[in-house]
Amino acid sequence: MLFHYHFWTPNVEETEKFYIENGFRVTQRVGKKDGEFQSFDPPLNWEDFRGLDITFRIIEVRKGAINITFGYGKKVMFDHIGFLVTRKEHDDICKSAKSLKWNVHSNDRRTFIGTPYNFRIELQTNRDAIDEDSEDAARIEALEITVKDAHVEHDIRQLLKEMAIDLTFKLGKNVTIHKAMLSRMSFLNETDPNGVSLITK
Repeated sequence: MLFHYHFWTPNVEETEKFYIENGFRVTQRVGKKDGEFQSFDPPLNWEDFRGLDITFRIIEVRKGAINITFGYGKKVMFDHIGFLVTRKEHDDICKSAKSLKWNVHSNDRRTFIGTPYNFRIELQTNRDAIDEDSEDAARIEALEITVKDAHVEHDIRQLLKEMAIDLTFKLGKNVTIHKAMLSRMSFLNETDPNGVSLITK
């Protein structure tokens, strides 16, 4: 199940505000302060640490079966998408990635597959990565990703098999998520601060 995407962005506070205004909740904030990573999780809000020299490594927002993360970067940069998978799906995808000679990096929490197309794919087997997985839960139904190489679609479909049905690709100058179709949502604003157009199903 497609459940996740991650961006690096100079618009960290604006991105958090955008998703909160559209019904998400903040579940985690981790930032580097005084040379050490520290947590600034809710119930803390931005007024509690405004003015402090914090570089946010990750802020996580969730709604239903959607998990979106972002961290500070000097420019907006799409990093990865994530799938919630069974152990068998995980192992099959990793096997396919190795046959493509793509880098596979695993730890006890998740696996990242490095594609040659300037974005990564996360495989997550822990169901606690989402809040809810009922039929009525909000979820990512599809992503349209802008890529520079026409070979992406063939290779991603070879890697993900039937799970790739949730992804479409179009050629462009920058690798990024162009559109995200989210179910059981309504939006006050349809484009997030990093240029992702949100469409409700």
